[in-house]
Amino acid sequence: MLLTNLTVEGTEAAASSGNFLTDVMRVIANAMQYPVVIVLLLMFACVVVFLGWLAAEYFTERRHLNVKLPQLLDRLKEGYDPIETCIEESGLLKRQKAALFELTMHPDLTPDMREALAVRLITEEQVRYDKIVRFSDLIVKLGPVFGLLGTLIPLGPGIIALGQGDTALLSSSMLMAFDTTILGLVCSAIALIVSSVRKAWYRNYMSLLETVMESVLELER
Repeated sequence: MLLTNLTVEGTEAAASSGNFLTDVMRVIANAMQYPVVIVLLLMFACVVVFLGWLAAEYFTERRHLNVKLPQLLDRLKEGYDPIETCIEESGLLKRQKAALFELTMHPDLTPDMREALAVRLITEEQVRYDKIVRFSDLIVKLGPVFGLLGTLIPLGPGIIALGQGDTALLSSSMLMAFDTTILGLVCSAIALIVSSVRKAWYRNYMSLLETVMESVLELER
């Protein structure tokens, strides 16, 4: 009899402990619902900004560099004008002009040192482009994660409502789950498109810039 009582008490204690842990996890999960939704809304706002930024970049920097860099390269190959004049009148962005001028401002450098300087300048430009793409790449990875979190969190109350026959709460929970999934996937898809387009553009920029720097170094020799 004593052994039976001890067994029952132990079972009740284990059940009580299990219920406590379950309640704690449920409270934590419920507390995460609104932060997850807020993060998803912020992500969506970010991808809208990315789309606007991409369009602005296409009509300004993209179209600008596609014309100006090849023109500068052709003018350097002709060799009729000084290098500094060609760079100044090239119509490139200020930071690109500064990078090209950097190669011509150190006449005391050896050819190897000039090449090392060109590599550093190209690397700095590449780092700048990598930083721009990193933001959209981050949303590509985090969008589905937060979408999944937003899907799973409301399912707990929804399952409870299903057991209690509360169809209104069940419908609300399922609607929240579907909405957050869609929002997370949409954010990820748009960010992926933006990243892919920008990476293709930036590879072209870097190729042209490297070719121009090689031409400058060749003329400096």
